[in-house]
This record gives sequence, structure tokens and C-alpha cells, in this order.
Amino acid sequence: MTTATDTGTGTYTPRPGAAPLLRMIAAQAALETRMLLRNGEQLLLTVVIPTLLLVLFSSVDVVDTGAGKSVDFLAPGILALAVMSTAFTGQAIATGFERRYGVLKRLASSPLPRWGLMAAKTASVLVTEILQVVLLTVIAFALGWSPHGAGTFSGVLAVLLLLVLGTAAFSGLGLLMAGTLKAEATLAAANLVFLLLLVGGGVIVPLDKFGGAQDVLGLLPVSALSDGLRDVLQHGAGTPWGDLGILGVWAVLGLAAAGRFFRWE
Repeated sequence: MTTATDTGTGTYTPRPGAAPLLRMIAAQAALETRMLLRNGEQLLLTVVIPTLLLVLFSSVDVVDTGAGKSVDFLAPGILALAVMSTAFTGQAIATGFERRYGVLKRLASSPLPRWGLMAAKTASVLVTEILQVVLLTVIAFALGWSPHGAGTFSGVLAVLLLLVLGTAAFSGLGLLMAGTLKAEATLAAANLVFLLLLVGGGVIVPLDKFGGAQDVLGLLPVSALSDGLRDVLQHGAGTPWGDLGILGVWAVLGLAAAGRFFRWE
């Protein structure tokens, strides 16, 4: 057993105290990621459902996705859905129940600052999204996906910007919901929003199928993320500044509101 010994200068070793901040954030992020990957319900939401939707609607001609292969239209939308399922739905539900059971209150009293805890949760979300994107991309290629804008530096940069801003937007909204509603209400509301945005967010069904509501639905974060990814990866277009702007507004508003109204107890 290690004992504290006097060094002759009035100090003792080992010296007690908190670990460096970056090490604490990295440790918490690793813990958050392991907890997420061990949660069967979260894996169903974040991995299994997007994968099944991609395979099903790419293989069966159910929805008119316009000219070209269905997978070329669906793959960008499913990537957007994966981001939403992890950064918004999964994070909102997990954080809501952590708040209910007092986990957040106890963590907030630890040496890890509150913003560090949120940074760790965000890092966990990004790690999970990387795994999702890799898996879905491999499956999409197996189904015959032919992305057009992924072979250029500007295209890759545009995709990364869209994914990062989309993650920020959905994280802010998820934390806002988890920090203001009861856990059961968060569970119901997050799943309901997920289903509504899946249907009306241009993920599987093109927005032009919704008639006059198209312009309004296009302002939703999942619609902007889906359309932006589709512009780059399906049509080979340049940087979709309009969609990036919409995601940027949602990110600023969501994160600001979460920071203002989030309740730790």
C-alpha cells in the first residue's frame, strides 16, 4: 500500500489533487462512449434503425426518390438521420435520466467543471458518429452508392462542416430538452420528434412531395443537413452555404438556450 512520506520540504507524496483538465475530459468521454455502446436501446436507435432503413429503402422501390439510384438519394439522408439519432435523441434521453437519478448533480460537484462534462458528452457523441458514418458508408457502397463530391478537398470539407454544425445543432436541442423536461417527458418527446423528422425532414421522402410545406420543412435542422449532404454527395455541388447557415442558426440558438435553461437537478 502506498503511504504519504515527508520529503523534507513540507510537502507529501503522492500529492493529492485533481488530474489535469484534459485528462479528466478524456476519461469522462471514454466512459460516456462505453456506456453508450453497452446500451442496447441506444444502439438500436443510433445504429440498427438507420442501417435497416438504408438497406430496406435502397433495395425495395417504395418511395419515389427521383432519377438515379435510390441509394444515391438515401445515403446522405440516412447519414443525417444517424447524426440526429445520436446527438439529439440518444443524448437527450440518456442525459435526462442521468439528471433524474442525480448523476449530473454528483458529477457537477466533482473536480470536472460543468462545461468539461458537456465537452466530454460532445466528444462521446462525435466518436459514436464516426463509427456510424464508417458503418453506413461501407453498407451504402455495398448497395451501389456512387458519391460525386467526396473525391475533392472542397467536397470533403463541406461534408465535415455539415456534420459538425449538424452535431452542434442537435446537441444543443437535445441538452435543452434533457435539462428542462422530466426524464419520462424527454423520453416521449425525443422519440416523437425523431419519428416526425424522419418522415418530414427529407431523410427518406423528398421534400418536394410535401407541396406547399416544402419551404417550411426545409428550415428544419435535419432537412438542412440532409439537403446539404445530398447537394454535395449526390449532385456534386459546391459548398451549400444556405444549409450551413440554417444549421449554424440552430446550433447557436440551441446551445445558447441549453446553457441558459439547463437545470442540473
